Amino acid sequence: MTQPSPADQLRAAAKVLRGKTSIGAFTATPAGAGLLRAREPIAQWLDSEASHLDHDDFPALHETALEVARAITGDTP
Repeated sequence: MTQPSPADQLRAAAKVLRGKTSIGAFTATPAGAGLLRAREPIAQWLDSEASHLDHDDFPALHETALEVARAITGDTP
């Protein structure tokens, strides 16, 4: 099985953020509510980074986005 490309990893994380999640009492805290509101802007950023990766020769410039994506999906490099 082949490892997904960095751009695919970014898109997968954006999809996770846009998916339905169980949030429970997490939104009762200001930080939890803020993170919930930030899901779509973060997903948009990850999609944008994936688009750039499709056309860039310098994937190291997108390492922060990959770290975020991997944290969201639980993938390891």
